[in-house]
Amino acid sequence: MLKLFSVFLLSLVAFGSAFAQTRYVGGDISLLPSYEAAGDIYLSYDGTEIDDLVAYLHDTCGWNAARVRLFVEPNGLANDGKTRDPAVCQDLGYVARLGKRIKDAGMSLMLDFHYTDTWADPTFQGIPRRWPKDNDEALADSVYQYTKDCLRVLTSCGATPDFVQIGNEISYGMLLRNKNDRVYPALDQSKCSAQWARLCKMLQKASQGVREACNTAKVIVHTERTAKASETANFYACIANVDYDIIALSYYPFWHDGLSALRATLQQLAQTQPHKQVQIVETAYYHQYFPSDAQYRAQCLKLWPVGAKGQHDFVRDLIAELLQHPNVDGLYYWFPEECGNGYKAEVLSGWVNRGLWDEVWQAQRHKPITITPGKTDGALYILKSFLKAGGNSSLAPTLADPCASHERYNLSGQTISTLTPGSLYIQNGKKIVQK
Repeated sequence: MLKLFSVFLLSLVAFGSAFAQTRYVGGDISLLPSYEAAGDIYLSYDGTEIDDLVAYLHDTCGWNAARVRLFVEPNGLANDGKTRDPAVCQDLGYVARLGKRIKDAGMSLMLDFHYTDTWADPTFQGIPRRWPKDNDEALADSVYQYTKDCLRVLTSCGATPDFVQIGNEISYGMLLRNKNDRVYPALDQSKCSAQWARLCKMLQKASQGVREACNTAKVIVHTERTAKASETANFYACIANVDYDIIALSYYPFWHDGLSALRATLQQLAQTQPHKQVQIVETAYYHQYFPSDAQYRAQCLKLWPVGAKGQHDFVRDLIAELLQHPNVDGLYYWFPEECGNGYKAEVLSGWVNRGLWDEVWQAQRHKPITITPGKTDGALYILKSFLKAGGNSSLAPTLADPCASHERYNLSGQTISTLTPGSLYIQNGKKIVQK
């Protein structure tokens, strides 16, 4: 009996240690070089010009990771093939230069393979225009060779990825010739077994390319059915034979419901995929206006009113939720570098309105979005709190909390500048006796 009990304890320790690893926090900064080329200048919370934003994100904001997307042959067009979208610009040379900056700053790099010439998402997973379309074996070989070639180039440039995402939001499949290639995570696998087999073939060849060219990197499979716990669990059950390490999710509350929906999905994944880590590789929140077509508009506005405080409070509440799930070890904010001048300078084809810097259109000098002017209490500066509880956050610098206030108040709420021995005052919500 004692021997059996010891084995049981060892199994518990082994299971717990699977998730006692480094946590990662950061953002997808794929458009940063385009903003810099357009003349945009990023400022710190006190108005000081930032020489190198990538280094600032690590040194001051406490980020230890960043994500960058990669298109096969980006042509500056949206996925309708007609609308101009200058944000579609990340070719291999672009990614190599930005990736090296990220690595040189001391951060881990997540490479996001789109495997298309433009945006890959649930509505579009087109095949690159120069890749074979009528032969799945040849197409899978293209995925394999392209993956290997790109990773070898990045490694030679000093931009070796630590994480490799093989496909972007592939909830309904990838590299689709038409709708008949789609998988449906709401259906039993037997209802579309040929489609699932095709998807698994593509994913396995991508994973093989990663293992052979960059064997230290973790392989990530990314979906976005986060509002539907059963569909998310079914998707990953249907790719059980694929060699990968991490489950990645997009979570935008205006599309994926409230935190209770996220909680249900994370709990179900912990049960159905107990040995897989989970990362939220895309999330964001609006800070100026809320679009009328957002699926969960009313619910979001009630919880997090649009504005700097709403953005801050969403990030705070999201982190509090994620810290309740031992299987979650990554959080990435999507498009934090957005700033208003990009629309005029054709860095964007429109205004997304979810960035972490303000929208000073004329001056092109952008300060972080804060709740109270002059204080660093915006969403940008609290993301690092995801690293605080548990895990190994050794890559994050040890800094005084930039959210802390130096203001002191008497018991009547009035600001005081001088203190006398024995006086009682309040700072950061705590009562303190001056000695």
